[in-house]
Amino acid sequence: MSTPLPPDVPRPEYPRPQFVREAWLNLNGRWQFETDRGDSGLERGLRDRDLAGTIVVPFCPESELSGIGDTDFMEAVWYRRTVTIPDEWSGSDVLLHFGAVDHDATVWVNGTEVARHRGGFTPFTAELRGVAAPGDEAVIVVRARDTRHGPQARGKQATWYANTHCHYTRTTGIWQTVWLEPVPATARLKRPRITPDLGSCSFHVDLPLTGNLPGHRVRAVLSDRHGAVVTAAARADLDLCPKLVLTVPEDRVRTWSPADPHLYDLRFQLVDADGGVVDEATSYAGLRSVAVHGRRVLLNGAPVFQRLVLDQGYYPDGLMTAPTDADLVRDIELGLRAGFNGARLHQKVFEERYLYHADRLGYLVWGEFGDWGCEVGVRDDNQRPDASYVAQWLEALERDHSHPSVIGWCPLNETYQPLHDRITQLDDVTRAMFLATKQADPSRPVIDASGYAHRVAETDVYDSHCYEQDPKAFARAMAGLAEDRPYVNTGPDGRTWSLPYRGQPYFCSEFGGIWWDAAAAATAAGDEAGTSWGYGERPRTAEEFLARFTGLVDVLLDDPDMFGYCYTQLTDVFQERNGLYGFDRGEKFDTAELRRVQQRTAACESTD
Repeated sequence: MSTPLPPDVPRPEYPRPQFVREAWLNLNGRWQFETDRGDSGLERGLRDRDLAGTIVVPFCPESELSGIGDTDFMEAVWYRRTVTIPDEWSGSDVLLHFGAVDHDATVWVNGTEVARHRGGFTPFTAELRGVAAPGDEAVIVVRARDTRHGPQARGKQATWYANTHCHYTRTTGIWQTVWLEPVPATARLKRPRITPDLGSCSFHVDLPLTGNLPGHRVRAVLSDRHGAVVTAAARADLDLCPKLVLTVPEDRVRTWSPADPHLYDLRFQLVDADGGVVDEATSYAGLRSVAVHGRRVLLNGAPVFQRLVLDQGYYPDGLMTAPTDADLVRDIELGLRAGFNGARLHQKVFEERYLYHADRLGYLVWGEFGDWGCEVGVRDDNQRPDASYVAQWLEALERDHSHPSVIGWCPLNETYQPLHDRITQLDDVTRAMFLATKQADPSRPVIDASGYAHRVAETDVYDSHCYEQDPKAFARAMAGLAEDRPYVNTGPDGRTWSLPYRGQPYFCSEFGGIWWDAAAAATAAGDEAGTSWGYGERPRTAEEFLARFTGLVDVLLDDPDMFGYCYTQLTDVFQERNGLYGFDRGEKFDTAELRRVQQRTAACESTD
């Protein structure tokens, strides 16, 4: 059983909903904390002494909810907490999990280094065997380095002091749940990979193990509300990753879709030669398919127009961390209420519990990496993502593979660089991230880079970003798709960024962004450097906004060759006032009207 939490522990819910073990200990709450602006803390002894202040984990020190709210630059920060590992975990090894730490983390426990990790968006784990055991006190020390200099996957975090343009307050250090978990000291289950196969009404399950012992077996039980549906088992003493196939009987088949987000329950067990349970965990799965047919992306064999909204996942008081689990739910419900059936999760790997709620609410998701931050001042070789991008993206793919709501992957966004006769680092990394995605998950379509620089000829999906505000001009820009001449982003000087379009499914994956700030509606127009901005000339009234919104949306709904769109954006974010809701999630418009505009049948969905 999980250890009871004191009433003041923030974000108390289990952080990994698709691989749940019963016993765990949430370490959110108050930790010692100290800022290390010169990154000299190791030399000054910060690892080995009490720290000067305190912080509320999992909120970053820049956020109000952390109790600090320091938005200046921090080259490094330090955390310290002493935890007594529960006695009732006796006989188990102990794992220390971090949901996300931005950006380069080193972890010591009782003076011993137990983990290093690079990347601000993905989880990592430290094994405490030989360092701390059940009944012991564990002194946990974390140093997080987060320089603003040089290429680094930052997403929308600003590298200058103030929030400016579409860059926002930084996140440094721990920003997702920290927790302890007891696991068997012998072999144990690792996170399973669940892939639905609607064609055979089956789930293919990869069950990786930490090791193989004689006589051990793995077992999986798939259930629905009527009880067990199917059980499968395999030897666990031969293969490091046993594979199971769970075929659902015809009378128990129920597909997952936005209209009916049905989830099956799963239980995984590792059992010994005598049938005793060595390790077990629970999960869930949705039976659905994603396919490409001509210019259409099909869900369960049928075209479902993807009415997506851009969601950046920022909160006024928590920044990249949702204040509560209910805030994650609310953001999905806001999208649904306005007529969207999904979202592009933009420039950030969202907390996994967001995907859990998308799974159960039937919300389509394109997963994206926060790749912004690799610019360098070199002509025609101006973006240089490195090998760490590929490593971090693979970690995100591993974490999120089994979520049915994820229907596509987008490793890069708005990379920009002219095509010329030399292969650049951007070319290499774009191709590496595309191939890594296809190797890790061949079941979903992949966009090599959203908008701008398509540099992989065989990308599954092609797209563009277009913020033209006049619906008639927008229609002219989109009209070429019918003749295999879609709108393609180019450089400001007209130079080509992308390889030619080859007939793939195409959508306008960023459009709209209509500036609406009711408080500033009567003032003179501002600009992107000011306190309020959006795309195009600001509408004078909410009615004028709705007319423009309707005109732009109609262009894409009426195009039979368009499989979807993504409207910018769900909420305002700081100075960026182009959301359909305020930064505080308050309503800006009549959402019933927004829903009415979007919910009519799209041309690609027509049975004609």
